[in-house]
Amino acid sequence: MENTGDTTKPIAVSNATSSSSSVVYPLQGPCAACKFLRRRCSESCILAPYFPPTDPMRFINAHKVYGASNIVKFLQELPESKRADAVSSMVYEANARIRDPVYGCAGAISHLQKQLNDVQAELAMAQAEIFIMQSQKQQQQQNYNGSFWDDRNLGLDFEPTQWE
Repeated sequence: MENTGDTTKPIAVSNATSSSSSVVYPLQGPCAACKFLRRRCSESCILAPYFPPTDPMRFINAHKVYGASNIVKFLQELPESKRADAVSSMVYEANARIRDPVYGCAGAISHLQKQLNDVQAELAMAQAEIFIMQSQKQQQQQNYNGSFWDDRNLGLDFEPTQWE
């Protein structure tokens, strides 16, 4: 809801997960973008649905990386159904760029890829160890079974007349 004096008006926004439903963000005062930029937040503010006043860092980080005018241009070029996803991506990328100014999202992806490769190598080593253990167990069982039959056959091979 947007606070305009004593009255409040709901603002409908398309949900990122479903294009048929809409979400109403309760706005109290100007959106985080207008508050940060110190300007009046109108009912037609393109940033208000995506930067609620309860989460100012969402806009501040995006503003540091992209700039307010570029964010507005990006949103104006997109259909309303895709704006929420675009803002979500911009905010994610901006937060990654703030954390890692050199690599940004690519650094996070690279780190996760390295972790994945390490875990896959560890899994391959564990599978190889399991295979070796199973082979050893099978070999022991074959040796035991073979020696059992050999021991029984030992008694049949010698003739008692030779010892008398």
